[in-house]
Amino acid sequence: MLVIRKDLVDGIVAHARRDHPDEACGVVAGPEGSDRPERFIPMLNAARSPTFYEFDSGDLLRLYRDMDSRDEVPVVIYHSHTATEAYPSRTDISYASEPDAHYVLVSTRSQNDEASGPGNEPEFRSFRIVDGVVTEEQVEVVETYMFAHTGADDVPDNA
Repeated sequence: MLVIRKDLVDGIVAHARRDHPDEACGVVAGPEGSDRPERFIPMLNAARSPTFYEFDSGDLLRLYRDMDSRDEVPVVIYHSHTATEAYPSRTDISYASEPDAHYVLVSTRSQNDEASGPGNEPEFRSFRIVDGVVTEEQVEVVETYMFAHTGADDVPDNA
C-alpha cells in the first residue's frame, strides 16, 4: 500500500495537468528504508512527448547524487498518461528499474474532454513493478504521516 500525503498527491496532479498534453514525470524522495514519500521533485520530460516520458540523463544523475547526499531513495516514481488510463504500458514496465519504488500513474485524459467538473478528476493509481510483473496497490491519502496507517490496536493502553 502507498501511504502518501495529500499535498504530494496535489503536487503530482498539478504537474501532470500543467504539462498536459505532454507526459509529466518526477520523483518523490524519502528517507532510505522508510517507504515514506516526503520530498516532491518534479522533473522535465526530456522527450517532450504526449506518449512517452524520459528523464534527462544529466538531471537524473544530479537527482541521484542529491538523494544519496541526503540518505534518500526514490519512494515514488511518477508520470502521466495523457490519452490512456493510468496503467503501466509495456515501455513503462521495461524501464521500471527500482524494485522498491511505488510507480504512480496519473491519467489526464479527461482534460481532452470538453466537459469539466468533478467527473473529470485525473485517475491516480499506484503500482509495484518487479521483474516485469505489475501489481496494483491501494493508495491511502493522508494529511500527515503522524497517525497514518494505524489501527485501534496501535493505541497505547492507559490502564
